[in-house]
Order: sequence, then structure tokens, then C-alpha cells
Amino acid sequence: IYIMMNKPQGVVSATYDNRLKTVIDILPDEYKCFNLFPVGRLDIDTEGLLLLTNDGQLAHELLSPKKHVPKRYYALIDGNVTTKDVDAFREGVVLDDGYKTLPSELFILKSDTYSEVEIVIHEGKFHQIKRMFESVGKKVKYLKRIQMGRLKLDETLKLGESRELTEEEALLIKEVQTVN
Repeated sequence: IYIMMNKPQGVVSATYDNRLKTVIDILPDEYKCFNLFPVGRLDIDTEGLLLLTNDGQLAHELLSPKKHVPKRYYALIDGNVTTKDVDAFREGVVLDDGYKTLPSELFILKSDTYSEVEIVIHEGKFHQIKRMFESVGKKVKYLKRIQMGRLKLDETLKLGESRELTEEEALLIKEVQTVN
């Protein structure tokens, strides 16, 4: 079974946590019998597209570093995002721990004191997008995953809501297994 969730802030991407509310806790009861788990993670303060499944093979394929499945985010940035940042992200930036990220795509929607951007990354290091912007002297104020591979977040899903994938959407995520 494949479930799309619009994960709200304040909820952890885990099956169990003895202190915090998890994505499993907010699932509708009808899905709780399927032993679902989140495919990858979104930080507690990040919203948006989260896939939950009981298909371990698919989860492995989607998360495999070798597959480089693209993940697209919308972000509000404290700072003026420029073409210099776009170039830096395209080259890969060095994070605070010395790790150089894979090249990513940065699209400026609005550039001002607060900038609106979309960013596509092909890996998922700890707090990666926040750390990437810190490496160019800016701070992420809001982050929302809007796409994973070719699967897009259903804009009609309110925060905290979830639904089963359509057949077409399930095929989109399964394409990853045949790529590369």
C-alpha cells in the first residue's frame, strides 16, 4: 500500500517516538493495520510530501544513494538569493562538516530581503537544504517538499491529511526501480 501525506510541522517522520507525535500517529485509523513506515525523512519543522508504504523494496529503491531520486522543495529564505547562489548550488556547496553536496538546481521565484525559491536535490543529508543555504550566508525560514521523483504533492491535501496513491501515481514512483 502506498500513502501520500502532507506532513505538518511538529510531527516526526518515524514509526514510533516516546515523546513526539509521529506521522503514524496522525494516519487515519483505516491505514494503521498495514505496518506502514515513512520513505525517508522530513525534519520536524518541514512540511509537505511524505510517502508511507509497507513496500520495503520500493523504499530502498527510492532512498538508494545510487538512484539520485530528485526531491523538489519550496523554501522561504531570510536573505537575498542571487544568481551567484544558483551557480554555487549547481556546482555543489561545502557544508559545515566539509561534505560537498551533489550539484542541485536552485530556482529563484522572488528575490528580496526574504526570497522564495524552489530547490531540487538528489541526496538527503541531515538538514541538507538548511545547511546548504547556511553555507552561502542565508537562513531557511520555511521548507516544504513538493515533489519526489515524478510524484507531486496533491495540493488539495490539507496539512496532516493523507490518501492512497492513485494507480498512475503508484506507477510514477515505481519507475525509479527501472531507471539507472
